[in-house]
Amino acid sequence: MTETIDTPRLRLTAVSKRFGAVRAIQHADMTVRAGTVHALVGENGAGKSTMIKIVAGAVTADTGEIEFDGAPARIASTTDAIGLGIATVYQEPQLFPELTVAENIFLGREMKKNGRIDWAGQNARVVELLALLGLPGRYATATVGDLSVAEQQQVSIAKALSGDAKVLILDEPSAILTDAEIEVLFDVVRRLTASGVSVIYISHRLDELFRIADEVTVMRDGRTIGTYPIGDLSVRQIAHLMVGGELSDERPHRQVPDGPAVLELRGLGRESRFHDVDVTVKAGEIVALYGLVGSGVSEIAACIYGIDRATSGEIHLNQQRVTPRNPGHAQRLGIALLPANRKVEGMFGFQSIAFNISAGHLKLLSRFGVLVDRAREKTVATDMIKRLAVKTPHERQPISAMSGGNAQKVVLARQLVERPTVLVLAEPTQGVDVGAKEEIHRLITELAQEGTAVLVVTSDLPEALRIADRIQVVRRGTTTDEFGPDASQVDLLAAAAGGTE
Repeated sequence: MTETIDTPRLRLTAVSKRFGAVRAIQHADMTVRAGTVHALVGENGAGKSTMIKIVAGAVTADTGEIEFDGAPARIASTTDAIGLGIATVYQEPQLFPELTVAENIFLGREMKKNGRIDWAGQNARVVELLALLGLPGRYATATVGDLSVAEQQQVSIAKALSGDAKVLILDEPSAILTDAEIEVLFDVVRRLTASGVSVIYISHRLDELFRIADEVTVMRDGRTIGTYPIGDLSVRQIAHLMVGGELSDERPHRQVPDGPAVLELRGLGRESRFHDVDVTVKAGEIVALYGLVGSGVSEIAACIYGIDRATSGEIHLNQQRVTPRNPGHAQRLGIALLPANRKVEGMFGFQSIAFNISAGHLKLLSRFGVLVDRAREKTVATDMIKRLAVKTPHERQPISAMSGGNAQKVVLARQLVERPTVLVLAEPTQGVDVGAKEEIHRLITELAQEGTAVLVVTSDLPEALRIADRIQVVRRGTTTDEFGPDASQVDLLAAAAGGTE
């Protein structure tokens, strides 16, 4: 644990915020000490995003008090927050890939000398920042697009620190990183707290909090439930505080109907990505393809849906060989896909829920094949909202205004408007909270019970064990061992990591 001082770096007391009829935060308190990692957790929609936006100056609190280094503070804009020394790094690096690291860090606030940009001065300052993060100084002149995702994230942190940040907000920083890259991130965070920086750490991966956080504040239904030393809690206890009820560890036994394979992959491969993949999925069955990040598991789903083309092997649907040419063709064949990156591949962010559900089904929802029947679109949307228990005031709400879990349900709803024969789910609960994860798992099970063949492509080991009737491990780009639902995490992880060789 890191050293503490008496005066908190940041304190929020009785903060509230309302957006129209929606009360995002009813009453919230949080105290962040200097030189510590303070985790902030809660279900999607619990209010933590609004809480962070208030601290970062993106929105202004309706009521409550904010103190910074013991003095009252007013944060009415991002400029106010930056002036205090508060910086935010978001999940996806917000950088320009064509520019160098130094150019990205000083973009819009370039150092000047004799009326011109002081390139040497900027590079020297960037070298200092990179040293703090454990990166070599030569990266200052490297093009950001040539860096790994983890290195780009470190550049984002360096950019935040260039303004002498005292509080650094990390929003889901590990969601897109491999295990090795997460270790690098944690090392960076430890360096920062050792230098006195306070880190507010937001994550759905509760297990990692015990490796990096000093304290954790839990939010539920717009309120802070409490702040606890991380050593006083377990993952289970945090989850219980987040949802306000018990989560079942036991997976109900399912009887999978016997019958021929609906989806069959025979020696499927894509050059330099994966090879010799053999998978069968029957009607009413849930099969998980589980592999570690980089195993090739994520690329398999793209080939099934026609986003990429396989270079070897065959895909069979109901005993007939098919070659999905593109997503539209796959959809006509009866294959639906829930993409892993919902923001980039699955959402029209500023469009309504109704638009996002109906997109891709215009022929079904059109009159005379030309005009969209708005009444029918609304009916379909409201039916799906009810069926999937989407939390929203109405179907016209922009999907960008929704929590991650509810947005994921809307993207899933689109796949179910015309019931698919095969549903492929790529990382179906990535970036959603434990409550939303249970709801999505319940929906997947219901779809299987209705006869849909479900293939879950995931790097989430507990998810694979929780939901699948059979689990096939992908290692080094190919399918290897197969396990039943009673397999242990140790056996599965060992198989995925090559520990059984």
